Amino acid sequence: MTAFSLEPAQLAWCAELRTLAAERLHPLADKGEPGHVNRALVAELGSLGLLGRLFTSGALDLCLMRESLAYACTEAETALALQGLGAHPVHAYGTETQRARWLPRVTAGTAIAAFALSEPGAGSDAAALELRAETDDSRGGRSSDTSPGGRSSDTPALAAAPDGPARWRLTGEKCWISNAPEADFYTVFARTTPGAGARGVTAFLVPADRPGLTGRGLDMLSPHPIGALDFDAVPVTADDVLGEADRGFRVAMGTLNLFRPSVGAFAVGMAQAALDATLAHTAGRDAFGGKLRDLQAVSHQVAEMALRTEAARLMVHAAASAHDADDPYVPLRSAMAKLLATETAQYVVDTAVQLHGARALQRGHLLEHLYREVRAPRIYEGASEVQRGIIAKELYARQEAR
Repeated sequence: MTAFSLEPAQLAWCAELRTLAAERLHPLADKGEPGHVNRALVAELGSLGLLGRLFTSGALDLCLMRESLAYACTEAETALALQGLGAHPVHAYGTETQRARWLPRVTAGTAIAAFALSEPGAGSDAAALELRAETDDSRGGRSSDTSPGGRSSDTPALAAAPDGPARWRLTGEKCWISNAPEADFYTVFARTTPGAGARGVTAFLVPADRPGLTGRGLDMLSPHPIGALDFDAVPVTADDVLGEADRGFRVAMGTLNLFRPSVGAFAVGMAQAALDATLAHTAGRDAFGGKLRDLQAVSHQVAEMALRTEAARLMVHAAASAHDADDPYVPLRSAMAKLLATETAQYVVDTAVQLHGARALQRGHLLEHLYREVRAPRIYEGASEVQRGIIAKELYARQEAR
C-alpha cells in the first residue's frame, strides 16, 4: 500500500532499504550478542551510507529509514536510531571542533554515540534531573588527571582528561541509557543551576574515557544494550558544552521533537511486519473446514490491524512533514504520532500473536521477537502518559492564544 503522498522514488528507496536490511544487515544482527553493541552491524550501516543520512536528511526521510529497517531487521533500525539520537545534539548544537572530531566517526560507524538523559528519579520528568555539574572551584580545585575512569567498570579503559582545566565536575547517576556502557561518547544532561528546573540544565559532550566515568549493563527485555552510568567528579570544560550553559533542556527537547515521530515509524515498521505475517498465516492455515481467513472474527481482526497501522503511518508522516516545514505545532504533532503509533504497534503485534497461536511464542519466531521489541517504545523518549500530557498542554495553549 502507498501511504500519505510519497513519491515513487521514496517508495523505491523504502523497498531497497527493506532488501538491504534482510540481505546484508540481518545476518550481522544474528551474530550479535544481546545486551551489547554490535559494532559490525553499526559499521555496515556506515558503509551503506545510512548513518550519514541521519544528518543530511529531514524528519520524513528519517521515518522512512526507520520504518523500512524495522520491517526486516529491528536490530539494524535500533542501531541506526541510537547513533542519531546520541549524535544529533552534536550535529545541531555542537561547535565546529566537536562536530569535526565525532561526526565523521559516527557516520562511518566507528564511534558509538549515546543520549544520556534519564536518571533513576528523573525519567519522563526531564526537568527533575539531579546529576550535578558543580563548578570546579567549589570542590577545592581537585586535579583533573588523577581520578580513575573508563568505559565500563568491568572493562576499564585509559582515562583521558579534557583539554584544558575543568570548569565543572559531574557527579551523580544516569540510568536506562541505550548503548551504555559501551558507547564512545555521551550527550549528557546535568544540572548547572540548582532549583532552576528546566532552565538550569546544561548539555555536555562527554567522551567515555573521562576520569571518574564508569558504567554497567542492565539486563532488560529489549535485546539492544542498555546500561547505567556513574559520574564521580567527571571533569568537563566549556569546550564540552553543547549549545549554551543552562539551555540544555532546549537541546534535549529539540532532539526528542525530531526523534519522537521516528519512534512511531519504528513502531509502524514492526506493525506492518506483524500484519504481513498474519495475512500469510491466516490465508494458508486450515481451520474448521476452510482457511483461517474465512472466519469473520479473524478477517475483521486483520482488517482492524491494517486500519490502525495505516492510520499510524499517516500520522507519523504528517508529523515528520510538519517538522521539516518548521510547523509551530511540532511538539503536539510529534507527541500524537509517537503515542498513536506505539500503542497501535502493541495492539497489532499482540493480535498477530493471538491469531498465530502457540507457534508465535516459540523462541526465534518473528512474532516472539516483535513481542519483546514492541513494548519498550511505549516508555522511552516519553511514556504514553507523558505524550498525552504534552498533547493536552499544547491544545490548551493553542486555545488560550486564540
